[in-house]
Amino acid sequence: MTDALKKLKVVKKDGSERFRARGSDLDFNLLDYWRWSASDLVGNTARGILAEYIVAQALAIPTDEQVRDEWAPFDLETPNGIKIEVKSAAYIQSWEQERVSRISFGTPKTLAWDPESGTLSSEPKRHADVYVFALFAQQEMPIDPLDFDQWKFYALATQKLDDRKSISLSALKKLTCSVTYHKLADAVREVTGRD
Repeated sequence: MTDALKKLKVVKKDGSERFRARGSDLDFNLLDYWRWSASDLVGNTARGILAEYIVAQALAIPTDEQVRDEWAPFDLETPNGIKIEVKSAAYIQSWEQERVSRISFGTPKTLAWDPESGTLSSEPKRHADVYVFALFAQQEMPIDPLDFDQWKFYALATQKLDDRKSISLSALKKLTCSVTYHKLADAVREVTGRD
């Protein structure tokens, strides 16, 4: 058996990278794949990742050189060390609905994955300093997740979640108020007491 395989260093792609077979470039590239796989920005998976990106932009977290780490114990970290967990929900889904969705965010304690050792921590806990709840709040056409005016954000200090495994929108509103994209950085600073 050889030495353990080290954590891969992921290099940021630009979309022009070609798929290859039999030593030759094929006539489609990574951007084609991204368009195919991630154009539904309202669907739960892509919307959650989009919410992380929006929060990163609002908090001036550099994304131009970094690559999202889906195995990190929290979603984002500000340049001054504030660890953030981003949760997303929406009234409107990609599929046909009889009524708008009831808003609830999952907030369970989790085990942290250590990519260097390839092991999980032994005790579930919260790994972030603050939770940002990103609500895609638009309930009528046009539906456009790229329009930040259609979003509401709620910043909540982690300790206020207690042992909750989820939190409804009505319970969240009793703990904090919504803010716009442009006020999110101020809200995070306020709940953490850090600049």
